[in-house]
Amino acid sequence: MTNKKPASRNPGEITENPVTRIDIWLWAARFYKTRAMAKHAIETGKVEIQGQALKSSRLIKVNDELCIKRGQETFVINVARISEKRGSASVAQTLYVESEASRSKREAERERRKMENAGYQAPPTKPDKRARRLINALGDLDML
Repeated sequence: MTNKKPASRNPGEITENPVTRIDIWLWAARFYKTRAMAKHAIETGKVEIQGQALKSSRLIKVNDELCIKRGQETFVINVARISEKRGSASVAQTLYVESEASRSKREAERERRKMENAGYQAPPTKPDKRARRLINALGDLDML
């Protein structure tokens, strides 16, 4: 009989292992909801380490610089801590440090998209008979 210690079940526990797979770390840091989504993002080139494409089995360590493209947002972060367990959002935010330039660029892009969408809004329904007649009348004015 061996004196094996049972694995700790504390969520978000930071491991003492200095390296881990990148797909596990992205999942633990809450960039992606599942490991499968993290793996798919890595395989499609949405995650880079120092500008290099990688595989999901790539080991990452503290101070690695990651560029993560998620939706329309791009994060440039440095790995601060390693974890293989998914914990709360507050624990996940301690796993990385986002550069100030990345944060300001993301906020500027978000504002730009917000301003682009603030103008025209499509009507919620199709035009009725009266509205179609008005639209046709406006079209006739262009012919003059």
